[in-house]
Amino acid sequence: MSDLIAVVYPTEAKAEEVRQRLFELQKEYLIKVGDAVIATKTEGGKIKLNQMVNMTAAGAASGSFWGLLIGVLFLNPLVGVAVGAASGAIGGALTDVGINDAFMKDLAANLQPGNGALFVLIKEMTADKVLKELAPYGGVVLKTSLDETKEQVLRDALEKTAAAG
Repeated sequence: MSDLIAVVYPTEAKAEEVRQRLFELQKEYLIKVGDAVIATKTEGGKIKLNQMVNMTAAGAASGSFWGLLIGVLFLNPLVGVAVGAASGAIGGALTDVGINDAFMKDLAANLQPGNGALFVLIKEMTADKVLKELAPYGGVVLKTSLDETKEQVLRDALEKTAAAG
C-alpha cells in the first residue's frame, strides 16, 4: 500500500530541492517514490502542477513506436508513426498515474502565492533514515495518509527544523 504525504515549503525552489533529494534517496534504496508533484499558486490564484512525468509525451513516444511497427508491417511506416503518436498522446493524456490532479489542486487552493507544496506518493521507505535526511529542509505537513503516530513523527521532525531556523 502506498502513502501520500503533502508538505508545504516557502518556495517552489525549496520544494524542488526536496523532490530531487527524494530521487537521490531512491537511488540509495531508502525510498520508493510512485509519484512526486509540486503544486504552486500564482498571484492570480491559478494552481500549477509540476508533474514528475509528462504522460502525454510518454504516450506519444510509446504510440510512435507501436505505430511505426504497425506501419512497417503494412508497408506505410510514416502513416503508422503519425497514427501511433496521435493515439499514444491521447491515451497518455487520459492516463492519470499516481496522485489525482483534482485532489492536489483542491489542497493547493489553500497555498499562499509563491509557496510550493510537494505531494509524494511513497510505495516503500525506511522511515527513520528518510526523515533524518529530509528534516533539515523543514516544511509544514499539509496532509498525509499515514497513521496518526507516523504523521506526528513526521510533523515533529519537520517542526524541529522550522523552530531552529
